[in-house]
Amino acid sequence: MIELSIADGVAEVVLNAPEKMNAVDEAALAELSDAYTQAARAAGEGRVRALLLRGEGRGFCAGRDISGVVPADDDVLGYLGGKVQPLLRQMSDFPAPTFAAVQGPCLGVGLGLAIATDVVYVAENAKIGSPFANLGATLDSGGHWFFTERLGAHRTLDLIYTAELIGGAEAVRSGLFSRALPADELLETTRATAARVATGATGAFRASKELVASIRDRRIGLWESMAQENQAQADLCASADYAEGFKAFQEKRKPVFNG
Repeated sequence: MIELSIADGVAEVVLNAPEKMNAVDEAALAELSDAYTQAARAAGEGRVRALLLRGEGRGFCAGRDISGVVPADDDVLGYLGGKVQPLLRQMSDFPAPTFAAVQGPCLGVGLGLAIATDVVYVAENAKIGSPFANLGATLDSGGHWFFTERLGAHRTLDLIYTAELIGGAEAVRSGLFSRALPADELLETTRATAARVATGATGAFRASKELVASIRDRRIGLWESMAQENQAQADLCASADYAEGFKAFQEKRKPVFNG
C-alpha cells in the first residue's frame, strides 16, 4: 500500500489504496514507518532534503481501516498508543522539511498524518473533521489538540458533536492548514514547492522546525525562544550553507546550498 520514491532531493511517500480512500490498518502503518525510516536514512546521506506525502486517488486518507474490526476484540490502546502515536512522532521528527498534499477525505488517523507534517496544502474538495459521532467513538490521532489549538473549544466541540466536515478553503481560513488549491493544481504545486525547498539551506530549516516544535510542545515564551534562536544562529554560522548565503548576497547572485 505504501510507496516510496526518491528523486532530485525529494522523497515522495504515497498512500496507494484508492479503492478504500487510503484507509490504513496496522500493516500499512508499519509500511509507512518503514518508508519514513528509509527516507530519513537517505536524508542523513544527503540524498533527501524534503519529503512529500500524498494519497492516491480521490482521497488523502479516510483514517483507520475498520472494515474488519470487531469492537469487542479491538485493542484500541495497542493500535492508537502502540502503533499510531509512535508513527506520528516519527513523522514529526523527520530531519528535513515535510509537505502533504491533501485531497478528499482527511479523517481520523489521516488527519493525524497531516498534523504530523510540517506544511499541508489542501484541495478545495478536501473533507476535514470528526465523523466519529456516527460510530460512537471520539476523535483521535491528535485531533482534539489540533482543533482546539486552531479553532477554539466551541468550534471544536461543534464539529465533534455534529460530525460535520469542513472543506479545504474553510480549513485554511480557520488556520488549520497553509494553502487551499483547486484539486487539479494541488499535487503539481506541492511537488514544485517541495522541490524548491529541497534546494535550500536544510540545516537552517531544521533549526526553525525545532524552534517551532519547542514553542508548540513546551510552550516556551518569547525570551526563551529568542535565546534558542540565538544559539541556532550561532551554530549555523559555522556551516557551509551559512557562508555560501552571505557570499552569494555580497556577490549579488543566487546561492547554491548543499544542505
